[in-house]
Amino acid sequence: MSVEGTWNLSVSTPIGTVKAVVELRERDAVLTGVAYGAGEEVPLHDLARDGDRLTWKQSVTKPVRLNLAFDVTVDGDTLRGTSRAGRLPSSKVTGERRTAPGDRA
Repeated sequence: MSVEGTWNLSVSTPIGTVKAVVELRERDAVLTGVAYGAGEEVPLHDLARDGDRLTWKQSVTKPVRLNLAFDVTVDGDTLRGTSRAGRLPSSKVTGERRTAPGDRA
């Protein structure tokens, strides 16, 4: 199962729902990704896949500077899981694949 593509994410935080777009690509068995949201583009770090589980870290500066850790489960064109910012409580994450590799967006 491929996790590649463009994903629309919703993160339910204590201050409201945050929307983001994550692009995942796999080349030569190496998974890379970039997240877009709040007017910034940030690379994904420590991106790892174990079966249908996907984890990564990213740093954002808007609306505040945070280091986020994501842990989601991919099921076809949907994903669900959590995002955690430091010692703050986990936030619920849901996502839907908008495009897969080879699709015309």
